[in-house]
Amino acid sequence: MDLAREHGISTQAVRNYERDGVIPAARRTPSGYRTYTEVHAAALRAYLALVPAYGYGPGAEIMRAATRGDVEAALRAVDRGHAQLLRDRETLDAVEAAVGVLTAAPSGERPDRPDRPLTVGALAHRLEVTPATLRKWERASVLTPTRDRVTRQRLYGPDDVRDAELAHLLRRGGYLLDHIATVMRQVRAADGPGPLAASLDGWRQRLDARGRAMLVAAARLADYLKTANL
Repeated sequence: MDLAREHGISTQAVRNYERDGVIPAARRTPSGYRTYTEVHAAALRAYLALVPAYGYGPGAEIMRAATRGDVEAALRAVDRGHAQLLRDRETLDAVEAAVGVLTAAPSGERPDRPDRPLTVGALAHRLEVTPATLRKWERASVLTPTRDRVTRQRLYGPDDVRDAELAHLLRRGGYLLDHIATVMRQVRAADGPGPLAASLDGWRQRLDARGRAMLVAAARLADYLKTANL
């Protein structure tokens, strides 16, 4: 099948895409064979370009809306993807700013850090998370608070607060706890923010790649909409 061969996929994959509604339903010949047109080819090109740009779920959502003729719903889904990319970039900028503060502060100087240890409740309030979240981060070795000798209550010193703030920003950026724990261990080991900076560089490269993929996907989707007269 030419439609499958163009993209190096199986004929069954094309049938699955048709079944899932990400490309239009094919007409059948009297003998039962599917007949695909340039509209189907344009739809398949659009979907395969949308996947690296938006992911499988959103890409399928966009194409299902487009194939049923609901262009507004398709464009709204595209808009949500662009809005998410912008939020991710803003989060990355915030993390880099936090790292900048960390590296620029002279030894012993901790900007906007509490002058005494915080309890788990106080730190949770500061970060606008739940105490359960902080305990989960501790189990993952993201945080390493001390314990009060008498009450056994968790206590978070200035460095712990710094780690929690950086971890919170990284978590919002989509990093898994295992990755964040590795970064925190490296920072705590006095290797400096280099490992974190390298991690952020990779993150920015992934965001740039997604942005470029969105440009390609937009062109393919526009081609499909034009070909299908939508």
